Amino acid sequence: MTTQTTTAQTPGSPTTEPNKGLIGIPEHIGRALATAGGALTVISTFLAWTWTSAFPGDLTYYGYPGGLQVLVLIGGALTTLFGLASYGTKGLRWLTPAGADSAIKLAATGTFATAWYTIIAISATLGGLVHLEPGGWIAAIATLTALLGALALPFERPEPDPHDPDDTGWEQFRHHTRHALTTLRAAVASGRTKTPRELPAYAEILIIVAALTTGLIVFTYGIGTSYDELFVGFLITAGFGFTALAKAGLINRVSAITAKHRNVTLIGAFVAAAAFPFTQSDDQYATIGVYILIFATVALGLNIVVGLAGLLDLGYVAFLGVGAYTAAMVSGSPSSPFDIQLPFWASALLGAAVAMVFGVLIGAPTLRLRGDYLAIVTLGFGEIFRLAVLNADGTSGPDITNGSNGISSIPNINILGFDFGQEHTIAGFTIARFANYFLLMLLITLVVVVVFRRSSDSRIGRAWVAIREDETAARAMGINGFRVKLIAFALGATLAGLAGTVQAHVTYTVTPEQYMFAHVVPPNSAFLLAAVVLGGMGTISGPLVGAALLYLIPAKLQFLGDFQLLAFGLALVLIMRFRPEGLIPNRRRQLEFHAEAEAPTVLSKSGA
Repeated sequence: MTTQTTTAQTPGSPTTEPNKGLIGIPEHIGRALATAGGALTVISTFLAWTWTSAFPGDLTYYGYPGGLQVLVLIGGALTTLFGLASYGTKGLRWLTPAGADSAIKLAATGTFATAWYTIIAISATLGGLVHLEPGGWIAAIATLTALLGALALPFERPEPDPHDPDDTGWEQFRHHTRHALTTLRAAVASGRTKTPRELPAYAEILIIVAALTTGLIVFTYGIGTSYDELFVGFLITAGFGFTALAKAGLINRVSAITAKHRNVTLIGAFVAAAAFPFTQSDDQYATIGVYILIFATVALGLNIVVGLAGLLDLGYVAFLGVGAYTAAMVSGSPSSPFDIQLPFWASALLGAAVAMVFGVLIGAPTLRLRGDYLAIVTLGFGEIFRLAVLNADGTSGPDITNGSNGISSIPNINILGFDFGQEHTIAGFTIARFANYFLLMLLITLVVVVVFRRSSDSRIGRAWVAIREDETAARAMGINGFRVKLIAFALGATLAGLAGTVQAHVTYTVTPEQYMFAHVVPPNSAFLLAAVVLGGMGTISGPLVGAALLYLIPAKLQFLGDFQLLAFGLALVLIMRFRPEGLIPNRRRQLEFHAEAEAPTVLSKSGA
């Protein structure tokens, strides 16, 4: 057996040759620099960064971080926590089950990027570096120090000594696993150690509550960013922070806890979302919230078709339009050709039913196709729907949809005397029109989540997954592929139609341009599919998160003008490059994309 010359260094213990990172600084020095730099960054946020309040956020106060300083404070705190955890600090090791080095690198890089972006923005806005106060210079030096220290940490974890130079990677992995289990059993038998114990149930529930509260705070902060520089800084900090937590293994650990308490998580998420309107003083951001929920609900319905059944549907937004147009026609609009005003529950059921019928009619002749051919046909259906409602104006076709003018003046929803268009006071909080619709849409989202969850766990759900993985093998096992795919198509269309009935009342007007394949403002088929893939196919929370990001980011990047779609597309490319399985993937897809990381690579005798 050969001995590796490069050995892992445990903090506080000497080694023959310390590991070195990208810049050649010894590992223990780099770890100290990263930790100290993170702590100094936190201190710098309590100092003034500029002398004038002309820069947005007013960074002139001492002892009170504001604006972009808050984001730098969060990044510095994460860097410091991960740095202390890398030393094995008691109570912090729980935060880094997968190791702290990668998390330190990402947190330090994100903090450096946010701080230096702020300094450059201050200089560009005010006219030079002379407008910086000492706090700004300290932040620049501290974040640079933390970044250099993080770069000194090894990028690859040292591998153990090979059992046999001729062994394959899998054989080596089996050997070391066997050896570790034998050692653990011997230690437990001798009483030297104890098997790791699970947290008590109340502690796990508290962790779920903390995670949901953090999610609500981050979501509310992202929507409420009042100027462009703050939102860009928020994107940098949130992106690097989330990736750092994922690399540390904390995201997977919390996900395992939430999967164990699924009912508690579902109820807690609903309560946290319902609290959002009560955190707003007006309808400015509740408007964005209700549109995000509509987008997310439709994306979750598409997730049944794409994520579970594996059917590439590029015309899914048409089912949203079917539901919206149906509700608009029977809700008493003066632009409707039908003199009908049904109560909302009836129009909602009718819109969902009509969308389901369209799903069956479109799916029956087309679902025998696969892959790209199915995608082309569904794309054609989406365009046919748009052109049909555009021409049904009484001139080019029957007078049904009022053509390009659409159906306007759709009345507000009124359920049991509760007018969703009026302000209401609940528990001392005044909620306005869009907040009312937010709560209604939240209830519909909950219904869709329950339907998705029950369907995916059922026999038909397992059949969908089997069809997605290998349709030929599924057919050989007795699964009726056509019937199973048709059920998925019809169910997805029903859920989209249900969301469309609320959209018609929220927007007051439905027009053909709202249901194009690609449109600047979501929802559209391209954005819906991107939300499913970006968030995580086959999961519940993935499309919800993906839809929120894909709606919020374009809405906040309008200051880029013509470069908005360029920046947005670049962000999507980077996310898909570094996390192709999605932001919140299921375990199966994560293994598909990262199978090479499941077994360690074999080091050669030379250590190369």
